[in-house]
Amino acid sequence: MKTKFFLLAVCFAHFTALFAQETSNEKSNVGIKGGYNLAAVNFDGDGETDQRHGFHIGLYGESFVSDNFAIQPEIMFSQQGYVINNGNEKFTQKLNYINIPLMFKAYPADNFFLEVGPQVGLAVTHKEEYSNGFLSSNNEYDPKKFDWGMNFGTGIKSNSGLSIGVRYHLGLGDLYEQSKAFNRVWQFSLGIDF
Repeated sequence: MKTKFFLLAVCFAHFTALFAQETSNEKSNVGIKGGYNLAAVNFDGDGETDQRHGFHIGLYGESFVSDNFAIQPEIMFSQQGYVINNGNEKFTQKLNYINIPLMFKAYPADNFFLEVGPQVGLAVTHKEEYSNGFLSSNNEYDPKKFDWGMNFGTGIKSNSGLSIGVRYHLGLGDLYEQSKAFNRVWQFSLGIDF
């Protein structure tokens, strides 16, 4: 699985470098962004779990292909996972990812954008927390390392390069071998161009 992720990352970097060369005469921005996550998991189509609160932070590069369209590759650290509450009992699955989204952005107005694009992710850590005997601490839920899905978002970006955005990640890769479980993440971000 690590080999697949590495090859995908190399192809992504190569594509980005080629694209940047072809559009070097257009406007490009590089920046940093971060913000607040509300993460959950959808189990077997039966609805979402409670949300885990977390954060995300990373780098982006925005390359305009025209006045109103841009491609934005990113690399992000993201705290995800979920919470299950059952009365006074609580189970928390903490998952931390390195995510690589590739966003296609449209600017229908000067400072307003819409975005959509695929994302791949690699789970770098996971930890379960139990309270009030919810589950035996001998049970460990071992999530898959690789995740993928689609992102949908919107936001505003000032002429000075400050942006505020909201994005929804619709996970399409199974989180566990044993059951159908998919990541669902709301992200609220603040970004700034360098």
